[in-house]
Amino acid sequence: MRKTVLFGALFALTINTFAQESITLSALWQRYEFYAGGISGLRSMNDGVHYTAQGNGTIEQYSYETGEQVGIVLDVTALKSEAAAVPAFDAYKLSEDESWAILSTETTKIYRRSSRSVIWLVDLTSHDARKLRPEKVRYATFSPNGAYVAYVLDNNLYVYDIKADAHVRVTNDGAFNQIINGATDWVYEEEFAIVKAFWWSPNSESIAFLRFDESNVRSFNMDVYGEELYPNPYTFKYPKAGEDNSIVSAHLWHMESGKVQQVLEDVPYEYLPRAQWSNENTWVVSTLNRLQNEFNLYAVNAEDGSANAIYHESDEKYLEINDELYFLADGSFVMLSDRDGWNHLYHVAANGKMKRQITTGEYNVTRLYGMDANNTLYYQSTERSPTERNIYSVRINGRSKRLLTDATGSHNANFTNDFSLFINSYSAEGIPTVVTLRNRGGGIVRTLKTNERAEKSLKKYTYSSKEFFTLETPSGGPLNAWMIKPVDFDENKTYPLFMFVYGGPGSQTVMNSYDGFRGMWFQMLANEHDMIVVSVENHGTDGRSEAFKKSTYGQMGKLETRDQTEAALELAKRSYVDGNRIGVFGWSYGGYMASNLLFQSPDVFKMAVAVAPVTNWRFYDNIYTERYMGLPSANGEGYDADSPLSHVSGLKGKYLLIHGTGDDNVHVQNSMRMVEALVQADKDFDWFAYPDKNHGIYGGNTTMHLYRKMTNFIAENL
Repeated sequence: MRKTVLFGALFALTINTFAQESITLSALWQRYEFYAGGISGLRSMNDGVHYTAQGNGTIEQYSYETGEQVGIVLDVTALKSEAAAVPAFDAYKLSEDESWAILSTETTKIYRRSSRSVIWLVDLTSHDARKLRPEKVRYATFSPNGAYVAYVLDNNLYVYDIKADAHVRVTNDGAFNQIINGATDWVYEEEFAIVKAFWWSPNSESIAFLRFDESNVRSFNMDVYGEELYPNPYTFKYPKAGEDNSIVSAHLWHMESGKVQQVLEDVPYEYLPRAQWSNENTWVVSTLNRLQNEFNLYAVNAEDGSANAIYHESDEKYLEINDELYFLADGSFVMLSDRDGWNHLYHVAANGKMKRQITTGEYNVTRLYGMDANNTLYYQSTERSPTERNIYSVRINGRSKRLLTDATGSHNANFTNDFSLFINSYSAEGIPTVVTLRNRGGGIVRTLKTNERAEKSLKKYTYSSKEFFTLETPSGGPLNAWMIKPVDFDENKTYPLFMFVYGGPGSQTVMNSYDGFRGMWFQMLANEHDMIVVSVENHGTDGRSEAFKKSTYGQMGKLETRDQTEAALELAKRSYVDGNRIGVFGWSYGGYMASNLLFQSPDVFKMAVAVAPVTNWRFYDNIYTERYMGLPSANGEGYDADSPLSHVSGLKGKYLLIHGTGDDNVHVQNSMRMVEALVQADKDFDWFAYPDKNHGIYGGNTTMHLYRKMTNFIAENL
């Protein structure tokens, strides 16, 4: 009887396995069947009981209590305009009193985070709509009182008076590739993740802004091939390692006088990476030196422009900028620092003296959401695991810490203004994003959104869950990792090993979260091409101590290549891994790593796919590179020692190099230099360029073509 039951169970399992369909590239990159999204354009409303979300040409209002739609805040088809009909919008903003809306339409991207849009202003009471102006502008932002809109056009800062229907030009010297007012240059956008460089004062009487003089920054030129008879050259300012930066200055514009005042003139700095108003009369600006190991906070008096240093921190290696800075009414502030070897929250007095360390332990605080009226802070951290993210609360005195999300995986929160509720976006391995409404204690009020289509796809297609584990290596010690085995894995067989690597400073590929795109490609490789897929976190990556992360300082590529090579050798000791068939894939920093692994460990790795790789850090931008490597004039050996260009003679296996010619981030120059080095070393390899495609290499059928090319190469050579 027991044999019959066992046979029946095995038969059912076999039927289920064979009944599942194979994941295809078309399912991944044309139908996006595994995509799992959140709630588009979600905003908590002032009343604390409703939120808004973006529909198709609508801003919809929902009840937190019931989760049901209770109204339409805006519908473009019902708007009244003397101009043409208002088109569907790409994004929206509400004024602080929620009586007006900014609609961004006809948006065009500039670089990774920057864009221009035709802006429509909508009176939500009368439903009257007007174009801000006919041109596309950048970063249109309501003043706190809702009476004005500031924006950037042609590198100048403007203010629009809604009632008077009048535009005020704040600056006059903006010029392409020379002067930028109120917006950032390329390198600030990419490395400090800041594009809007102006800030309204809380009383709406002043605007603080940054001015970039990039006249002396060297230009990079790209040919844009398009469909014209002749390519069009595109030139933009890009400061490579060791080269001149923009000269950035800080300014205050006073509405009443119309005058612009420069501030921080006597303060030494190289970068102004963050700024915010702490109260109606104080603008707080952070500064960094060129090596990014000296950090200061300055409080600028908006009335007289005087600046007072309120905080200083230094590090032997580098400091990284974050957005976790919260000011209290008494002028003290809560900030995030790695001063004790882990990222933790600190309470600092208004005079810069340390009051207390709020969080402690061998984990990292990764986000600070803010503080409620009862002096309780809400934050995200890695306390449960470096591969997870959970939400916590703690009193500002460091007591009464509370875990608000207990499900294993990754949680991200969006709190209401009074912190009585938060919207939690949760995902984990094999669990597409689930959006829930929770109270301040973490209790689930209701589920707002699931991703049924992705859930069905996980059941429809062959899927094998990632196994998370710690891999012991001889030199690198324990390294976090995940592994995907074929769904019909047989420990008596041997399988090729395919490694996915990124490995750059502060990055993580080993995260317990849902990945409906590249993660499903790895599933396809494991299950349809019968291989084991692995990712390992080397030294320099995030989630662990600052000592672990900063160990690669001045020698990027060295410890990372060692760790990944040792990981491959340790995995090859397992009976089911074919140590003669180990391949690696990486993109960007990962492409740099994949190239190094194939060239420097030719007896370990049989093949590599490198997409958009840096091939020497001398070619990359200075903010990123100098933060982790210092200046090339002082560390030339470090720049060249682990450049893949220095190791092309080691190539024995199969190498596929891919790049987009329109990559403004990691320039195709990197791959062109690699091609030349390989040719002169008399090495055979495969090389493919995607015309006009940027660092992401997408658009139209591009992604499908790219992943088909990589899949075929892997299948043929591993």
